[in-house]
Amino acid sequence: MLYCCARRRRCSRRRAPPRQLRRRPLRCRARLFGKVCPEPPIMVKGWVFSTLLVVFLVFAAPCGAFYLPGSYMHTYRQGEEIGAKVNSLTSIETELPFSYYSLPYCRPKDDIKKSAENLGELLMGDQIDNSPYRFRVNVNESLYLCTTNPLDEADVKLLKQRSRDLYQVNMILDNLPVRRFTEQNGMTIQWTGYPVGYIPEGTNDVYIINHLKFKVLVHKYEGGKVKVVGTGEGMEVISEMDSDANSGFEIVGFEVVPCSVKRDPKDMLKLKMYDKVNPVNCPVELEKSQLIKEKEQITFTYEVEFVNSDIRWPSRWDAYLKMEGSKIHWFSIMNSLMVILFLAGIVFVIFLRTVRRDLTRYEELDKEAQAQMNEELSGWKLVVGDVFREPTSSKLLCVMIGDGVQILGMAIVTIFFAAFGFMSPASRGMLLTGMIVLYMLLGIVAGYASVRLWRTLKGTSEGWRPVSWSTACFFPGIVFIVLTVLNFMLWTRNSTGALPISLFFGLLSLWFCVSMPLTLLGGFFGTRAEPIEFPVRTNQIPREIPAKKYSWLFILGAGTLPFGTLFIELFFILSSIWLGRFYYVFGFLLVVLLLLVVVCAEVSVVLTYMHLCAEDWRWWWKAFFASGTVALYVFLYSINYLVFDLRSLSGPVSAMLYIGYSFIVSLAIMLATGTVGFLTSFSFVHYLFSSVKID
Repeated sequence: MLYCCARRRRCSRRRAPPRQLRRRPLRCRARLFGKVCPEPPIMVKGWVFSTLLVVFLVFAAPCGAFYLPGSYMHTYRQGEEIGAKVNSLTSIETELPFSYYSLPYCRPKDDIKKSAENLGELLMGDQIDNSPYRFRVNVNESLYLCTTNPLDEADVKLLKQRSRDLYQVNMILDNLPVRRFTEQNGMTIQWTGYPVGYIPEGTNDVYIINHLKFKVLVHKYEGGKVKVVGTGEGMEVISEMDSDANSGFEIVGFEVVPCSVKRDPKDMLKLKMYDKVNPVNCPVELEKSQLIKEKEQITFTYEVEFVNSDIRWPSRWDAYLKMEGSKIHWFSIMNSLMVILFLAGIVFVIFLRTVRRDLTRYEELDKEAQAQMNEELSGWKLVVGDVFREPTSSKLLCVMIGDGVQILGMAIVTIFFAAFGFMSPASRGMLLTGMIVLYMLLGIVAGYASVRLWRTLKGTSEGWRPVSWSTACFFPGIVFIVLTVLNFMLWTRNSTGALPISLFFGLLSLWFCVSMPLTLLGGFFGTRAEPIEFPVRTNQIPREIPAKKYSWLFILGAGTLPFGTLFIELFFILSSIWLGRFYYVFGFLLVVLLLLVVVCAEVSVVLTYMHLCAEDWRWWWKAFFASGTVALYVFLYSINYLVFDLRSLSGPVSAMLYIGYSFIVSLAIMLATGTVGFLTSFSFVHYLFSSVKID
């Protein structure tokens, strides 16, 4: 427990000369170096609680395994039928997802049934349907699916276009995406999904993938007493009583070898779905492969092989989430730490050497020397009467600070939970869904922050409702306009990435019925909070600011330091989004985010102090953009990634999608980092001028 003495102010009956600066006593050191008194009752309670906890863990009955969020563990009996599902067709060249059944593929007997999808899956363009592919546990077989009608010109054109655009078929079995392996330059590369078709080197002919060799890895689950384990998937508790009922086989792997096989349609049309056919050795020579051309009938077949595996259920996603380049992540963190230490040294010099030295020297002078020194003052001491003057466009500043607090809180909480496995790729769309829900709930914080800052600047609560409304509409409104334009482009292409009209109005309902009321409620709480009192009075006539060149160039250059802490992690994030890779190193991302916050705070403090020393009291917006300009470099890096790493991205629609999403992300980064810089600079300026007083 800390014991602190009350802060006392010095009083003087004599009238001080005009613009005299006097040192305010700082908070007593007991507040920082207070004595800690032992509290035996609390310590005793802690030991009692620890003892009871140990006894409970020792004597408690064995409990079931639990898995953090995702799908529940499911065991299958010998011969039990399992149906595979298909997701949208995706491509790293166009970034436009399309429905699996937009191509002439075989359809299931009981018609197409869509799976229930969460908000995140719908926003990402996922469309999960059932498929005709079915497997029987531990039964190896080679089966016939169907033979299409003769291809017409439209079908041929569509199949060839999807093949040239490198579209992948994404199949799912027991919530596991199908994997395939290819050899390139002596290296084995893992892919999720398999291609619609392929074009052999040296020819313009397009061949379709119509035969699939599946390998399903299974692990025999014996039941019995269950140990407590953790993974990135769902939560389930299996009691000892029903452990035998859960005995069976767990699916722990799903692989495919795709190939193209030409079969005689006359013989195949005599077969029914799921009749047995001869197995195929893949790959097949081009002469025996199925060419895409008009009037051609395509036969679809598949094989399945079940293989026992030692992989356990908690580890089945490890093959998808292998972390590559961990040394690069650590290099990024070390680089950020070096930047932080460098900036921390500058801040240390500012606080302990410059500011403290000036104040101490001034306090030690007598009255006549102080009066003479007042005439020779320079630097930040001259702007004491203007430093808290209301900035231009103060309403916009309050709105952007409120939105920045909301976005920053959403990012920290989301990445924190993701780092602890609560948002696994096994739960498709959970990350995006969690971000949207958190953003809406944090509207109350945004409204509070913006209105309290408004009240601090204006000295009154008048006009808080327009500020709250603007806070609720500024960032979501910009995002809504951009997404509407992009959604219209996707509608024209019949892409599954286009939001359904029902979801479109559902998002609007969430915005107007949840986010806005919470923001207004937060604004109301902001009117009830005490405004932050400025430590010095503001002069009626603003002080003239000396002409300074290149001040905004320093602000633009300051953004390079925060950008240096995240650009390596940014590369991995862009690769996961646009190249179809899994990103799951949220632990690194959480560390990088915290380092970014520290760097933004330090950069903004240093730039603010430099402007005050230059007698420039208009520090409000400059403090915001000193750290917020990192968003400019993020956007430029995104364009660089588009030009040099996504060279295969084709079509103006794909480029517009990329630029639109990059703009939204950059705007969110600007608001979040700018808010960090502004709040830190505001605290710094408030502390600095709390040490002096103007009479």
